Amino acid sequence: RPIDGNNLCKLIEVALEKRPLSQSMLAYPEVRVLTEFEGMIGISLPMRQIFEQILEASSADIPVLVTGETGTGKELVAAAIHNRSKRKTKPYVPVNTGAIAPELIASELFGHEKGAYTGAVERRQGFFERANGGTLFLDEISTMDEKAQVGLLRILETKTFRRVRGDKDIPVDVRVIAATNDHLGEAIKDKRFREDLYYRLEVFHIHLPSLRDRPGGVTLLTHHFVVVFTALYQKTVRVVSPESYRC
Repeated sequence: RPIDGNNLCKLIEVALEKRPLSQSMLAYPEVRVLTEFEGMIGISLPMRQIFEQILEASSADIPVLVTGETGTGKELVAAAIHNRSKRKTKPYVPVNTGAIAPELIASELFGHEKGAYTGAVERRQGFFERANGGTLFLDEISTMDEKAQVGLLRILETKTFRRVRGDKDIPVDVRVIAATNDHLGEAIKDKRFREDLYYRLEVFHIHLPSLRDRPGGVTLLTHHFVVVFTALYQKTVRVVSPESYRC
């Protein structure tokens, strides 16, 4: 003493990583360490902080913005927030906006009336109507065009929307969780993303650390997937050699 708590945790994690596999935590069944939370696996301090943020976000019915590099688990975080919230019995609708053509995104999100465009032979509900009462997860939010951003801003402000070519406001009760791997600050400067929409979405912000910033994460995930894929492909692999981690 004195010692910083974060530094102490990092020292312990490094020591655990260097410990022989024969001294795995599995050898001490009386020691209970949370490694799985709503489908996410993590034991490092950064991931424990993420789990705490998820619990905090799920307790309040507000928009959430999830940021982080590709593959860090943004959709898992969104699903966990929904599953822990009071909306858990209602629909959870995940949408990858980056996979929708720009000219179709407004119709996909808000629906359209019959005859709205060529081929629209009947009225169609959009993702917001399908998620009514529940949660709508909008991934790759930075890819939305200006028109769709305006429509999303309107919903967040008024809790109403209009279908494409519609002439009446439709009330909707949807919690929006948005995610992006883009730097929205730069997108705002470049006029690619509306600043007012950003602040409407960033009521609660969760930033996911990359795997390189999660001490012990590679080892933990490797052990997990060895078990999963050994069973899936009927192999006899049990552990990964310590030499492999040093490559």
